Amino acid sequence: MAKVVPDPDRRTRAGPLHPDLRRAPLAALPFHWRWALPLWRLAIRATRTSAGPGVDVREHADAGVRLRVYRPLGEASGAALLWLHGGGLIVGAPAMDDGRCGAFARELGLTVVSVDYRLAPEHPFPAALDDAHAAWGWLQGEAEAFGIDPARVAVGGASAGGGLAASLAQRLRDEGGPQPSAQLLLYPMLDDRTAARRELDGAGHLVWHNRSNRAGWSAYLGGAPGAPERPAYAAAARCANLRGLPPAWIGVGDLDLFWDEGRAYAERLEGAGVAVEVLEVEGAPHGFDMMAPDVPLAHTFAASQTAFLRERLGIADAR
Repeated sequence: MAKVVPDPDRRTRAGPLHPDLRRAPLAALPFHWRWALPLWRLAIRATRTSAGPGVDVREHADAGVRLRVYRPLGEASGAALLWLHGGGLIVGAPAMDDGRCGAFARELGLTVVSVDYRLAPEHPFPAALDDAHAAWGWLQGEAEAFGIDPARVAVGGASAGGGLAASLAQRLRDEGGPQPSAQLLLYPMLDDRTAARRELDGAGHLVWHNRSNRAGWSAYLGGAPGAPERPAYAAAARCANLRGLPPAWIGVGDLDLFWDEGRAYAERLEGAGVAVEVLEVEGAPHGFDMMAPDVPLAHTFAASQTAFLRERLGIADAR
């Protein structure tokens, strides 16, 4: 990954970079992904991570998909979160979100199940979504063993994982079985049609730009993004009927390539009668909270997510 020093005066979309992020080592991902892909994956898998104190982390492989399960060592709340990592549908691993998932487990007493879903292009749609679906079924089946109330389980994810979580919520609604009680969508990758907008290629989006976005969607869909029609659940924004979906939290920076997608999906959810909470972060590019997790802006972003899950999963403030 090429490291770039953000220009404080640089404008990528709505305004300048937030002061909290001007010293952050934001990463510009190359879009020539075919040669870079093995390096990305190797680097992510080799990175040392930690869930922090007070959290037990274990691997499970009995769901037909590999899972990374985080459990609080202290008092458990009886609620859970099924989590899907980011990576543009072509890279990523559960361990990259150890800090985030560990914080959810520690602060909310959640059991967090992070899915090591299959990646494109080796495994195009619907492989990743099928893995998420299998993980949901496993979590529901193991709820009693883990001390979880199956009616208090949320789905969530960041970037590509946020898009997968939104698609999973749609699929579960249509199947009519147990439903998530909430969906937590961090700067979600929702709409392949964004990748087809060539005018965005030169916009200078930090971290994840539209050429990389097109590579990710093309690998996942097995063809060029932006086609008139897509199979159900291939891209969450393509769903015509959003009624009956669980309450949603959508957080996205106004310098993020996915800003338009997040706003549009939130408006459609609200129009369909779904309770939705939107946090638009001024001066923030894609994945800003992962690049600079210790700045006040990232703390505020995380606190909003925690408050949403606390309310929707019925977790007492006393924790």
